[in-house]
Amino acid sequence: MSVDYKKELQILVQSLVSEQGSDLHLSVGSHPIFRISSSLIPLVKKPILTEVDVTGFAQVLMRPEFFERLKKREEVDFSYENADNIRFRGNAFFQKGRLSVALRLIPNVILSLEELNLPPILDNFTDRNQGFFLCVGPVGQGKSTTLAAMVNSINKKRSDHIVTIEDPIEYVYTAEKALINQREVGIDTPNFESALNAVFRQDVDVILVGEMRNPETIAIAVTAAETGHLVFSTLHTNDAAQTINRIIDSFPGDQQGQIRAQLAASLIAIFSQRLVPRISGGLVPAYELLINNVAVSNLIREGRTHEIYSVIETGLEQGMIDMNRSLAQLVQQGEITVENAFLYASNPKGLERLI
Repeated sequence: MSVDYKKELQILVQSLVSEQGSDLHLSVGSHPIFRISSSLIPLVKKPILTEVDVTGFAQVLMRPEFFERLKKREEVDFSYENADNIRFRGNAFFQKGRLSVALRLIPNVILSLEELNLPPILDNFTDRNQGFFLCVGPVGQGKSTTLAAMVNSINKKRSDHIVTIEDPIEYVYTAEKALINQREVGIDTPNFESALNAVFRQDVDVILVGEMRNPETIAIAVTAAETGHLVFSTLHTNDAAQTINRIIDSFPGDQQGQIRAQLAASLIAIFSQRLVPRISGGLVPAYELLINNVAVSNLIREGRTHEIYSVIETGLEQGMIDMNRSLAQLVQQGEITVENAFLYASNPKGLERLI
């Protein structure tokens, strides 16, 4: 008997939403799996998926040209929206010669910074006319959600032209005061570099770059921030100092001096976040915030990024936030356990002094 994979997918999606899950995994040889509050939960009442099953789901999930790429054994990023306007960011890939699909649920409603339990100071950065703001952290820690809240804050306040460049598009904005154009790599533009080069001819005020994957993208983004644009982007790094080093180290040695100078001049702030399991259920953000001031700018320019940690620790009055202090506050407020605080701390000894 043939399976209606569109209908089966709809059932899985509805179940994921009702269980407040974040991800759906479809892999040959496994039951469908949900991620709920950072834990993977196999749906043991559902049959183990075959190659035919996962291929059937993939055909429902992606456009024909993306599926053709997948058949050539290419990894494929894609977005999917069902009839109920529930959106996913997806990636299809092969492991041990067998197909797998990972889907991340994208909420329909773009929450505010306050609703996301994020520090109000982030909204100050949305009032800037130009500069470079980075939101960093490992995969799945809410970076895209934070940036969406910031971009939507601009949308509510200013009649700016906002262009997002994403692979794939995640949050869909409803234009309020702003004009918003959202471009998807592989559909609306061949790559990030091409789209970024084009913004200089599009009368753009605010640019969201979904991810900076190579030196070419970074170089154009930094130049855009220097030339009168407000640029938001993400990197898969652990903290502010590592982010600066990653950016600079991605360039050849003879170009590193120039990128240091550009970054020192254009950087607004680096916000690093982690989603920590909450005692009452769900997840709550812990975070670090580096704000670029004269001292930070000099450290970047002079290659003394290892000293940035101490600047953050002593920069509380200027609005900087230390990750250990953020974790300690969550423990004191009864939001997270001491064990989880240490699990997410990059400097456990420093955290020990605060708890």
